[in-house]
Amino acid sequence: MNFKNKDIISIRDFSKDEIIHVLRTAEKIENKPDIDLMKGKVMSSLFFEPSTRTRLSFESAMRKLGGDVIGFSDPSGTSLKKGETLWDTIKMADKYSDIIVMRHPVEGAARLAAEASSVPILNGGDGANQHPTQTMLDLYTIIKSKKKIDNLNIGFLGDLKYGRTVHSLAIALSHFNVNLYFIAPDALKMPDSYLEELSEKGIKYVEESDLMKVIKELDVLYVTRIQKERFPDPVEYKKYAGVYQINKATLEGVKPDLKIMHPLPRVNEIHPEVDDTDHAIYFEQAGNGIPIRQALIALTTGMVK
Repeated sequence: MNFKNKDIISIRDFSKDEIIHVLRTAEKIENKPDIDLMKGKVMSSLFFEPSTRTRLSFESAMRKLGGDVIGFSDPSGTSLKKGETLWDTIKMADKYSDIIVMRHPVEGAARLAAEASSVPILNGGDGANQHPTQTMLDLYTIIKSKKKIDNLNIGFLGDLKYGRTVHSLAIALSHFNVNLYFIAPDALKMPDSYLEELSEKGIKYVEESDLMKVIKELDVLYVTRIQKERFPDPVEYKKYAGVYQINKATLEGVKPDLKIMHPLPRVNEIHPEVDDTDHAIYFEQAGNGIPIRQALIALTTGMVK
């Protein structure tokens, strides 16, 4: 399976076989690292929007494979402040690097970047649209913790309207035999376009606003924060901030092997007292960003097949 020069823009660009190939490649790299695999290669890390886990894990992944990293995490210090277009920024960066990782607040920016670039573009998140590498590490986390994806009851909790991690993961899970539970206030429900797509693929799902009505059914609970930066109206944000919080009382009577995930950062939706329970795997989830992003870097540059 050849991923060389493939842009990683949307999870929709992957077949089930391709997803499984990425997950297996990540497992191989994690079990047998090659510290010289990307020696002599350069990755541009272009973050037009704040990031901690995605940016640091990509940079760590590249360096652990022996490659170098250039780029920025604050666009205010770049030529964008002088009026340079995204197109021109990408055209410049692809002359300096073998691969480009980018996060941008505007939906569709990653696709535009891919059109401008002659080297692979890896989308680190574009607005409320897609976050495909997060999706891959989420799938990897589910497989590592549950030993399977098929026949699981997977719940999504919180901001399902603006949550790009939720959107991408739901589409990826449509390749598998799963039951999905979308738990959110009416104003933050999963967009109809995604629900229609899931229905067309025969995926069973439940919409609910009360977590306690469904939590005992779940094998995996994927928690998201209410994203202040996505709300056009601060008053609306305050209305829904803190609407859900997972604590030990919430977990009474759940399946003993329920696993709780979160793309992070969390605000107050998961109480720290949950951290030391067997249910919490969100920090392990963050760590899984390293092997997954190593796999994607190596595959798209053609260093592995």
